[in-house]
Amino acid sequence: MEHSTITIKVKLDSEKIPQQIEWNATGSTIEHTQQAKGFMLSFWDGAEKTAMRIDLWTKDMMVDEMADFFYQTLITMADTYNRATRQQALTDEMKEFAKQFYQKFRDLQLKENK
Repeated sequence: MEHSTITIKVKLDSEKIPQQIEWNATGSTIEHTQQAKGFMLSFWDGAEKTAMRIDLWTKDMMVDEMADFFYQTLITMADTYNRATRQQALTDEMKEFAKQFYQKFRDLQLKENK
């Protein structure tokens, strides 16, 4: 049986706030360690029927980057849900929500920058 290992390293500052995030995966086409400003990792516990999560981001991740990150994550979650369930109508709803979320964020940014 083949295995793959995903390694995530988080460098913390003196107040234990993430300062740097690096990750790599064995068997990946990318040979060197990747930098990231944030990540969301979820596991499904089938026995407890609960999601376990780790959400971290560095202190230099900007608010607009966080909005982009959430928008793109919501879209890819919808795609994943569709591949798993073939529920196109629900997938479309999730994507529409993501688009509305991102538009509301952009509208707020414009209002704040006036």
